[in-house]
Amino acid sequence: MAPGPDSLLVVRTSATRGRGSGLAAALGVLTGCVGWGLATAVGLTALLTASRLVYDTLRMCGAAYLVLLGAAALRHARKPPTPEPPASGASERTTTAPPGRRAAFRTGVATNLLNPKAGVFYMSLIPQFVPPDAPAFGATLLFTAIDTAELALWYWLLTRAASALSERVRRPVFRRRLEQLTGVAFLGFAADLLTDRSP
Repeated sequence: MAPGPDSLLVVRTSATRGRGSGLAAALGVLTGCVGWGLATAVGLTALLTASRLVYDTLRMCGAAYLVLLGAAALRHARKPPTPEPPASGASERTTTAPPGRRAAFRTGVATNLLNPKAGVFYMSLIPQFVPPDAPAFGATLLFTAIDTAELALWYWLLTRAASALSERVRRPVFRRRLEQLTGVAFLGFAADLLTDRSP
């Protein structure tokens, strides 16, 4: 639950596109976590530490994706506000219709699965809690489910809090600052991945 690209994505999506899209992004992140948990259960995440090439390839892809997200946020920040304010609630929903929830879900999945640190986290942390006499596969899935449930609660709280900003986000200045802040943060996460020398 420590702040990272996943949490930033959920906050930004909730604040700028509404809670529904924020929850879709969170569901995408959780899907990625389940994927990492399954990969850990069958031993695939061991490749991240056993093969520097695999880790670096995933690291570079993840950094490139974060650069794309950061650049997109900064590009949105430069867009001028719409000259004509909507006349009614219905027209407002039409003129400010955000990208679909499917896109938010896909972004959440990609942000999580392209982060090799998430895989290393699952591989290095979960096995420590598996009892010696317990089946590794089942125990790993159980701990993955516990982690996913905790994250689901965390993202539910994040989307609720961030979507409360939706009224203020309609102000062009606030929206611009939010996009600039998240854009720079995504680029910072990308730089962190690029300079990472673990595992």
